[in-house]
Amino acid sequence: MATTARYLWHRLEAYHGLIYFAPEADQHYTALGLDPGMMGYFASRAAAMGEVTPDVVVATFYNFEPERIRTVVPQAWQRTTAAALWQARLRAVDATLTRIFGTRLGAPDVAEAAALLQSIVHGCAPEGRPLFAGHLSQEWPTEPHLALWFGITLLREYRGDGHIAALTVEGVSGIEALVLHAGTGAVPAAVLQSTRGWSDDAWAAAAERLESRSWLDAGTLTVAGQQHRERVERQTDELAAAPYARLDDAQIASLAALGKELTTAIAGAGTFPRR
Repeated sequence: MATTARYLWHRLEAYHGLIYFAPEADQHYTALGLDPGMMGYFASRAAAMGEVTPDVVVATFYNFEPERIRTVVPQAWQRTTAAALWQARLRAVDATLTRIFGTRLGAPDVAEAAALLQSIVHGCAPEGRPLFAGHLSQEWPTEPHLALWFGITLLREYRGDGHIAALTVEGVSGIEALVLHAGTGAVPAAVLQSTRGWSDDAWAAAAERLESRSWLDAGTLTVAGQQHRERVERQTDELAAAPYARLDDAQIASLAALGKELTTAIAGAGTFPRR
């Protein structure tokens, strides 16, 4: 089931992840008084946990520069409530999906996929999964396309909490995880550093620590570094696998096919930035 967990994560992730890039998100968050950009991101994603302290957001989001979070999160809770922001997030998702898909969202396979995900989420234990648990406390949306988004979001945050646990076992900090990710060449280091708010000095110090562990050499993963990455990804897949054991082959194939179609449309709409 670990392989299935990774496979369906890849197939379904875009349907969740569009909320981080869609213009509708900032429109709904700024309507509540938040500044555009990272204030809305941090507060809207954390809102499922309630009006938590900045350090809870630091812990659960893991790889962002902490002072960036400590600056904007208290301001967000002064301007609005977590409950209002959670509803704004759902409205933004609704508006974005409606813009991209239109009447396609009313097709039976969307409702069937949403119901299927709702049935397997019961296989996810909340212990040790704070971001997942916060989302689990929210009501399931009644509209099928939003229920599908919510189900994917729950499974995504469940996986993310497990990924942080795997990194913690390996003794890797948030910034070190980013530097290692950059070392694969998949995403430019400058993009990861700037979007997470890390200074040049902090980035260089993290790289030096990883070089001392022989995981990095001149910004590139070593063999040992690649082995570390593989351990973390394997552990992440294993920790995410429990709910997918409830699916049969036909259900896996159905979710994968729908996810591929939706992802193609989302990408085709220019949702995600080009690197």
